[in-house]
Amino acid sequence: MLEAPAEGEFMPLRVTRAEPAADGIHLFELRAPDGAELPPFTPGAHLSVRVPSGAMRNYSLCNDPHERDRYVIAVKREGGGRGGSVALVDNTAEGATLDVSAPRNLFELDTSAPEYIFVAGGIGITPILAMIRYLKSIGGKPFRLFYLTRHTAGTAFHGELSDPAFAGGNAVVIHHDEGDPANAYDLWPVFEEPTRAHIYCCGPRPLMDAVRDMTGHWPENSVHFEDFGSDLVRPRADDKPFTVRLGPDGAPLEVPVGTTILEVLRAHGRKLPSSCESGTCGTCRTRYTAGEVDHRDMVLTPAEQKTALMICVSRARTDSLVLEL
Repeated sequence: MLEAPAEGEFMPLRVTRAEPAADGIHLFELRAPDGAELPPFTPGAHLSVRVPSGAMRNYSLCNDPHERDRYVIAVKREGGGRGGSVALVDNTAEGATLDVSAPRNLFELDTSAPEYIFVAGGIGITPILAMIRYLKSIGGKPFRLFYLTRHTAGTAFHGELSDPAFAGGNAVVIHHDEGDPANAYDLWPVFEEPTRAHIYCCGPRPLMDAVRDMTGHWPENSVHFEDFGSDLVRPRADDKPFTVRLGPDGAPLEVPVGTTILEVLRAHGRKLPSSCESGTCGTCRTRYTAGEVDHRDMVLTPAEQKTALMICVSRARTDSLVLEL
């Protein structure tokens, strides 16, 4: 068995499949070069992948966790993002090698729940698909899946999920709104009356906010969300370039719009620890001594934000920041 790498380290895996899963979505199958078993993962887990541009990105595993010979991820090509998914989709072919972290799980399936309600929006189907495959492989508990996308062509795994054999007596609803909010699927009847089910939701922030609003009367520990901080890493319309200095006497380094502090420091030869690169894990926490930070992470408390920032997502409100490394 291939030994799981330590935190911040990676294992080289070979891409044994690289193919479209839907319009704008690419599937990648990863295996150990020598065919060894891979470190185990649990339903809802993700990998950190070093994409060809050198950036780190998180992708949920979507195959059955009982499979030990491969990892499967599906990646949406985000043309308006920071370039990680574009680099991976456009520059990774079958036979390539990618550096991959050990699986981590921030969206763990509670296997003690008696039943499940899954809500997936777009590419958010990936961790939920691993959960369903796990349940089916163990003879499963009942579940309902609500998979909401814009159109059929952009729906990953549409053929598999729409096959009655996949549901196996469970309820699977695939709904396309064709990009019109007026055609949005009404989830309120699903959540109006709390049950013993656990809810798992992954998808765009508006969908998760809507589900959060509709489930406020459910037990708090029965409702689970995952989005990898996607809105935290996306460039904003009011973003501006700024500079960072390493110490008060350090040379100013420009951080352009669409580039993170972490990426700039790497480009200048600094090898810094990081993992999620989405403001959700805390690995790249860095002390600062001057300037005002635009904090965009989901980790630091208000007190901690006075002296520290996450350089993978946060930016400056002032023209410059002074970091202490």
